[in-house]
Amino acid sequence: MPWVYLLRCADDSLYCGWTVDLDRRLAAHNAGTASRYTRRRLPVELAWSQEHPDRSSAMRAEAAIKKLERPDKLALLRGRARSA
Repeated sequence: MPWVYLLRCADDSLYCGWTVDLDRRLAAHNAGTASRYTRRRLPVELAWSQEHPDRSSAMRAEAAIKKLERPDKLALLRGRARSA
């Protein structure tokens, strides 16, 4: 099943992505082979993930999360959405 995830990088920045194999993707990020962004900010840790029914749903969720400002992403990590 596809997943959308947020990583917390060593510099405390957040990275959002999607994958069909969460464990393999996290290992690739920490090996420095998954993303130029995370390669420069190792190590990374999984901060949040959400399973989706299909790839297109996961990609839409990733795009929406990437548009959020940092406080909204942090609220997502805490399990609640911020009100506008």
